[in-house]
Amino acid sequence: MAVKGVNRIMIAVRDLEAAKTKYRDLLGATFVDAHWTGEPFGIAVSIAWDAGIELCAPLPGREDSSAVSGFLAARGEGVMNVFFNVTDGEAAMERAIQHGYASVHSLDYTQAEIDQHLGGLFQRYQEHNLDTSERCGFAVSLARIEAKQDA
Repeated sequence: MAVKGVNRIMIAVRDLEAAKTKYRDLLGATFVDAHWTGEPFGIAVSIAWDAGIELCAPLPGREDSSAVSGFLAARGEGVMNVFFNVTDGEAAMERAIQHGYASVHSLDYTQAEIDQHLGGLFQRYQEHNLDTSERCGFAVSLARIEAKQDA
C-alpha cells in the first residue's frame, strides 16, 4: 500500500452557497453538488475536484443534528477531514487497524454509482473514514480513487 498524497480536504461550513462563492472566487474552483452523499448524515455536500476541496454544511432544519453540527459548534468553520489517496484501500485499512484506528464508515461505489453520481470521472472510488479526530485533531479518510482512463 502506498500513499499517493492528499485527494481533498473537507471543510465544514455553515452556509454552503456562500462558501462555494468564496472558494470559486479565491481559487477558480469548479463545484459539483453531491448532496446525495451527505443527506443520510444531514449535510449538503459540494466538491471541487479541480481544487481538492469538499464543502459540507448542515441541511436546513438540521443545523443542530447533522454530522457537522458538533464540529461547527466546537470549532467553527474549518478543515474537518483529510482524504489521503492510497493504492490499496484494504491494505491501508488493515494498517490503520494494526495501529489502533477503526473505520466509522466505509463505502465502495460500483461503476454504475460512479457514473450516475460522480459524472463517470473514476474507475474506482472507495473510502474508509477513520476514528482519528481525538488523536489527529481531524478525521482521516483513506481513499482509493482512480481516475477513469481514456480509451
